[in-house]
Amino acid sequence: MNITVTGATGFVGARLTRALLDAGHTVHALARQRPTNLPAAARFSAWPSTEEEPPPESLSNADAVIHLAGEPVAQRWTPEIKKRIRSSRVDGTRHLVNALSTQSHRPSVLICASAIGIYGSRGDEILTDKSSPGDDFLARVVIDWEKAAALAEALGIRVVRLRLGVVLGKDGGALAKMLPPFRLGLGGRLGSGLQWTSWIHIDDVINLTLFALANDGVRGAVNATAPEPVSNSEFTKELASAIHRPAIFPVPKLALSVMFGEMASVLLSSQRVIPDAAKSAGFDFQYPKLGPALRRLLMEGSEGQ
Repeated sequence: MNITVTGATGFVGARLTRALLDAGHTVHALARQRPTNLPAAARFSAWPSTEEEPPPESLSNADAVIHLAGEPVAQRWTPEIKKRIRSSRVDGTRHLVNALSTQSHRPSVLICASAIGIYGSRGDEILTDKSSPGDDFLARVVIDWEKAAALAEALGIRVVRLRLGVVLGKDGGALAKMLPPFRLGLGGRLGSGLQWTSWIHIDDVINLTLFALANDGVRGAVNATAPEPVSNSEFTKELASAIHRPAIFPVPKLALSVMFGEMASVLLSSQRVIPDAAKSAGFDFQYPKLGPALRRLLMEGSEGQ
């Protein structure tokens, strides 16, 4: 298949690009600028701003589009950053769909990254792909983000909204930020530690994306989280155990608020998400349990893949 990937330089996008090429697909990568590590086999077009449509040639003859571009959420939120988080996802997706509408050859499927942030913080409630949305800043962003992606359905395109949890990989994402303090023995739970963390191994993200690409019956909201979410306290214990370090320095809620401002609410939110749609479609998670997932990622000599 001819596949266009936006956000191809990111933590997930770079891995996905390599996986698609390894599977024999042709890849046209889109990013703000050409990455130095882009495989030679991939084509590249610059999409310098999601405030405009991507270049037409990047979508020409595309059989599928995988849309991952977006401003990082894990940073201190200023009014300008919040505007960029929203615009890059909502407006960027709308511009992408508009560009697809002008193509004489339209892709059969659009897989659009989304986020479990759509559910808001829900305590111990079990959340499935059909659960109602929340009403905080991120939830509202994701609601409008998914609505923009769904516009492609009117073009006859199958749309998959892949709601990503905390993606674990040794070479990026949340785990790369957590490892330095944990390796120094300074790790600990966040706040009460009772909040649920819905995580997923990077390999399962890639495999689930490939699965959705190949299976016409997969459409709509799909929770991209492992089948067994854990509390933050349990996550902390498993990570400390995997690197053979203590985890005795909890980070109080007030300290998180001082360090991260409003974004601290994301770190303290509780989302107990279950991937019903993926499991019902027949997807087999390689890493359903956190302990083995972390040990595989942190194994000596492992590439974190």
